[in-house]
Amino acid sequence: MKTKELAALLGLTTRRINQLAEEGIAVRAAPGTFDGPATVQAYIAHVSGKAEGQAALLELDKERARLAKEQADGHALKNQALRGKLVDAEETVRAWSDTLRRVRAGMLAVPSRVRSRNPALTAADVETIDREIRDALEELSAISAID
Repeated sequence: MKTKELAALLGLTTRRINQLAEEGIAVRAAPGTFDGPATVQAYIAHVSGKAEGQAALLELDKERARLAKEQADGHALKNQALRGKLVDAEETVRAWSDTLRRVRAGMLAVPSRVRSRNPALTAADVETIDREIRDALEELSAISAID
């Protein structure tokens, strides 16, 4: 196959075909002619290898970008913690749980405190107050369980 024909087949210039021959990719049969099938196969392998190499580089670039972002996020979190703008989630949950336990205990103590301050209340009155407080606490605990 002549150089010009091979160039047209591969969509390259004759100059590029000669460069590929110097690189050992285009297979010369004689001066100015090439082994068409062997050259096409070698060229495809060459281009595929370049594409795989470029894909690997793109993947490496993506991984580097991901690492850089993770490092930047880590530094941002450390800076926020140093500035006192972050709170520890477990500590916050523990503090709120303690507060809610104290609120619950205080609310459950209301009926007996009301009875001691107002002896005219009957046991039924105190029981009604107690039931209302317990119902309200149950309702609130059901709401927090949904969230």
